[in-house]
Amino acid sequence: VQLQASGGGLVQAGGSLRLSCAASGRIVSNYHMGWFRQAPGKGREFVAAISWSGSSAYYADSLKGRFTISRDNAKNTVFLRMNGLKPEDTAVYYCAAKRATLHYSDSSGYDYWGQGTQVTVSS
Repeated sequence: VQLQASGGGLVQAGGSLRLSCAASGRIVSNYHMGWFRQAPGKGREFVAAISWSGSSAYYADSLKGRFTISRDNAKNTVFLRMNGLKPEDTAVYYCAAKRATLHYSDSSGYDYWGQGTQVTVSS
């Protein structure tokens, strides 16, 4: 599976962005998908994940209500809608894919990773 993240950019605090993760290769609909982020000088942090069918979504507690993950299996694409952005949301955002169920917030369980897209939120 090859993953290509896009949609990042510079936005003012309070603004919105929608990230996309286009997948190719194997049948992506068989994979659970996740978004992680890494800010400068910090470790990789779980953001959100969605089951292969799209029926279940999981979020970092601190991001619930602002971020929404979704997927379109027909287009092999996963989205992350981010509203009410804050300067502390500034990070490189990565999408990832995994076959195994459960432990969605554990980055070590993901099989494939995209290259990341930069999100910068100015105050």
